[in-house]
Amino acid sequence: MTTPTQFIDLSHTIEAGMITYKGLPAPVICDFLSREASREHYAPGVEFHIGRIDMVANTGTYVDSPFHRYPDGKDLSELPLSSLANLDAVVVRVPPGRRAIEAAAFDRLDVAGKAVLIHTGWSRHWRTDAYFEGHPFLTGDAAELLRERGAALVGIDSYNIDDTADGGRPVHSTLLAADIPIAEHMTGLDQLPAGGFRFFAVPVKIKAFGTFPVRAFALVKA
Repeated sequence: MTTPTQFIDLSHTIEAGMITYKGLPAPVICDFLSREASREHYAPGVEFHIGRIDMVANTGTYVDSPFHRYPDGKDLSELPLSSLANLDAVVVRVPPGRRAIEAAAFDRLDVAGKAVLIHTGWSRHWRTDAYFEGHPFLTGDAAELLRERGAALVGIDSYNIDDTADGGRPVHSTLLAADIPIAEHMTGLDQLPAGGFRFFAVPVKIKAFGTFPVRAFALVKA
């Protein structure tokens, strides 16, 4: 007998004019070919829409590949699907009000070969000014522990996995140097169990690109 499963969407919707990261431009979404204009190319009653989007890579919920940080790191086209799809996953729940998430938060957790998703609740501020200030983040020692214990991917529902006041970006530097993809700006992690589910976050296969939006989701036993 097949076990019933449920899909849980963990991604923000990309909309025209929205700001993901302060200082980066919002996406522009428009028609390249409108339905009305397309009618002259087809038989009567037939029409199509071709859309156009102009956006930076760091838009919405996205995955960082090593190339985002390192010029010789794997780009999006080189990431193996096994590092992005059908991953065994666990959720780490961070108490409200905690900013710095240290190694102790993961100390008793088996993360080997798993996507580690950090639920801070910060996504409740999405599309507000509060999202950009005082966000939760991982510390450098937490990143080192996750690397040493073999995490396959690390995701967070916050503005940045690093403290944006730290220009050294130790978490990005540590994880991406170890070929561990990072998923940022996630949402819906409150709907997930602590473990025992599968995680997917696959970007478009682009050469010489380090970051791109994903439709992140979980497959959970119902």
